[in-house]
Amino acid sequence: MGLLAREKGAEAMQIIVKGKNLEVTDALRNYAVEKVGRVNKYLDRIIKVEIEMSVEKNPKIQENQVVEVTIFSSGPVIRAKESATDMYQAIDLVSGKLERQANKLRKKLIDRHHHARNPFKESTSALPEEEEIEPVIVKTKSFPLKPMTPEEACLQMELVGHDFFVFINSETEETNVVYRRKDGNYGLIEPGG
Repeated sequence: MGLLAREKGAEAMQIIVKGKNLEVTDALRNYAVEKVGRVNKYLDRIIKVEIEMSVEKNPKIQENQVVEVTIFSSGPVIRAKESATDMYQAIDLVSGKLERQANKLRKKLIDRHHHARNPFKESTSALPEEEEIEPVIVKTKSFPLKPMTPEEACLQMELVGHDFFVFINSETEETNVVYRRKDGNYGLIEPGG
């Protein structure tokens, strides 16, 4: 595991490089930091970058070299994961994906300043029904909830590639959920009684 601090303006950016089932060489670490660092030109105020490189042990998986990167900034969190037959190729793929996501975010933020638009075209009060099965909790995640508008939450949801996103609504100071509807629009769940 490696920890680097890069200066960006007056702020230090923390870069954490981890390896799972492989030893991360200095050459590999430096290559990953340089390639992933290119996202700086699209994002402001990056606080921390986590780069995890791993090798899948299953011999049936050809593209067993995996790189997952999570970028924490003062705005949205950006996450990307790619795999290839070569670790350097996986780093190239994931950095390209991150640059596209960051550029998309920057364009949306610029558009938001030029055009005030609301993705909530339709109000809804219920989620689609699901079949009753006995589910089990297989993973637990915890993360800080940041105050943001529902529109910002939709953007964050798109960037992390999830179908829903939990956040603190900066307008009401209550916990809300946005989710992607089957018709392509978004839904907003608010506490009520």
